[in-house]
Amino acid sequence: MNPTIIFGSNTKALLPNLLLNNLGIIIGLVIVLGQSLCSVESFRFELNSGGAKCVAEDMKIHTMTVGKYDVTNPNDGQPLPDSHRVNVRVTSISGNTYHLGENVASGQFSFEAGETGDYIACFRAVEHNPPVTVTIDFDWKLGVKTIGLNNVAKQSKVDFMVLQLKLMQESASSIHDEMINLRLGQEKGEEFDLKSLHRIFLLSYISIFIILSVAGMQLMHLKRFFEKKKLI
Repeated sequence: MNPTIIFGSNTKALLPNLLLNNLGIIIGLVIVLGQSLCSVESFRFELNSGGAKCVAEDMKIHTMTVGKYDVTNPNDGQPLPDSHRVNVRVTSISGNTYHLGENVASGQFSFEAGETGDYIACFRAVEHNPPVTVTIDFDWKLGVKTIGLNNVAKQSKVDFMVLQLKLMQESASSIHDEMINLRLGQEKGEEFDLKSLHRIFLLSYISIFIILSVAGMQLMHLKRFFEKKKLI
C-alpha cells in the first residue's frame, strides 16, 4: 500500500523556503552532472604552409559557443612573421558562415547556434616558399560554460541566479538527451541480441538436419553393402 502525503497550510508555506535553502545544493548537483556532458575542446595542432585542418562540433539549436585561436610565435619578442598567418572560417552544416578571419594571427568567435547539426571550424595556413610549420592553439567551448565568471561577478545577485538556473536547464537537457541515447543504445543492443539468438537457433536446426541426413546416408550405404555381401 503506497503512503499518502498530505500537505497542510503550514507545509505549503515552508516549501518555498526549503527550496531556496537547498537551491545551492540542487544547482551544484546539476552542474556536476552537466559538466561531464558539456563539450570543451582545447588542443594544439600544426599546419604546413598551404595545409588545412577542420574541427567539427555537433550542436543543438540555441546552444551558445565561444572559440579562441592563437598562432604561436616562433620568435619570442618579435612580430609574428607573415608566413605564420592563417585563414579561419566557421560554418554550419548547411553552409552558413558564422566567423571569417583572413590572414590573421589570432581571433575569437561567439554565436548562438541557429540550427541543429555539425559546426565546422577550418584553419588554412597561407602559402609560403620555403614551407614552414605553423602551430595553433585552439579552444572551443559549448554551453553555458562559455559565459565568463568574471562577467557574472559584475552582475547582480538576481542575474547570477538566472544564469545558474539557465545552466541547470541546459545541464538537465543534456542529461535527458544522454539518457535517451543510452536507452536507444540499449534497445538496439536488445534487438541485436534477439537477431543473434534467432540466427543461432536457425544454424542449430540446420546443423541437426545435416547431421541426421549424413547419418541416414551412412546407414543406407551400410545396408546396401551388407546386402551385397549377403550378410543380411
